[in-house]
Parts: sequence; C-alpha cells; structure tokens
Amino acid sequence: MQYNYIAIEGTIGAGKTTLATRIANDFNGKLVLEEFEGDKNPFLPLFYKEPDKYSFQLEMTFLALRFQQLKDKLSSLDLFHDFIIADYYVAKSLIFSRNNLQDLEYQLFSRFFNIIFSDMPKPELLVYLYSDVERLQKNIRKRGRSYEQEISNDYLNNIQQGYFEFLRQQQGNMRILILDTNELDFVANEKHYQMILDAIDRPYDIGIHRISF
Repeated sequence: MQYNYIAIEGTIGAGKTTLATRIANDFNGKLVLEEFEGDKNPFLPLFYKEPDKYSFQLEMTFLALRFQQLKDKLSSLDLFHDFIIADYYVAKSLIFSRNNLQDLEYQLFSRFFNIIFSDMPKPELLVYLYSDVERLQKNIRKRGRSYEQEISNDYLNNIQQGYFEFLRQQQGNMRILILDTNELDFVANEKHYQMILDAIDRPYDIGIHRISF
C-alpha cells in the first residue's frame, strides 16, 4: 500500500467496514473498526427512537469511544502489520453532531472535540465511498440492524451533505479520494474490488480527487 494510515469514510450503509476489513485481511493491515454496537454506545438505539432526547448523549459517547480507541491503536508501533486502515475518521463526530445537535449543544460539543482533535494523527489518505440514498437504504436493509430500519432519506441526505462540506474544508490539508461506488458491488464482484484497490493504491497530492467507475 502507498500509505501507512488509510481511513475509509462514507454515509451510513456505504460499505466502510466491509471494505476496510477486506483490505486489511488481504494486505496485512492493522484494522481499526469503530466500536458502536452492543453495550459500547447504549444511546444509539435510543437515539433513533427519540433523537431530540438522546442526541447529545449519543455524540459525546461516540466522541469518547473514538478518541480512546484511536489513541490506543495509533500511539504504538505494530511490528506485525504493514499499515493501518480504519473504517472511520474521528472528524465524523463533528459531521454527525452538526446534524444531530441544537446550536448550543453543538457549540459545547465542538469545544470538547477541538481540545482532543489537535493531538490525533491524520490519515495519509482519506477515502470517501459515495453512494446515492437509494443505494444506501438498500444496503441498510440488507444488513438488517433493527435500530437502523427507520432512518429516513432526509437524514441520510443531510449526513451526506455534511460530509461534502467537511471534505471541501479539508482539501488544502489532506489527501482525499472520493469514489463513486453506485455502480459497483465490491462484496460480490472481485473485479469491482480490484478496481477500488487500484484507485486507493495510487500516489495522490494534497487535495480532493474524484473517481467514478
């Protein structure tokens, strides 16, 4: 791999975990998966039922989990793996909180975020998997998490737009690769998976790079 630290991002249902896991297994990467199911964040199913009531608790818990995990995983050398690949980038906390929180809550949340964010390493390549909302909903239904089945198209659209705004803001600071995966099935189709690999494993300059397949 060209890069020592790769983060795969995308809206809910984009296939981040599936792709990161496959790449890590195929190329001896150290895999970092976001911890959010089970008892890791008990506010997640509650949030989908009553978002106004549980949004702040949800986002603060996610922030703590992400920070602690990345601090543990990225702070020490790993002699047994060739690179690190994660299925999230910690800055997603700002993207989701901007959408989910009221203004005063977001101001408080962003203060906490900025305190810890300055100490976090940035990925050498940030890969964003783009799929339209119809495709995202299909993937969400397919994986069958009960608490996700009521996610609305509007919510997914808002999150996607939040990502786009964030990526535009970061284009002078990071290597960002946007992959349009609407026509791909990198789970069932080996050729499609290889196309994505070829796109990721290229040298890129700082800025935004877009590839449609």
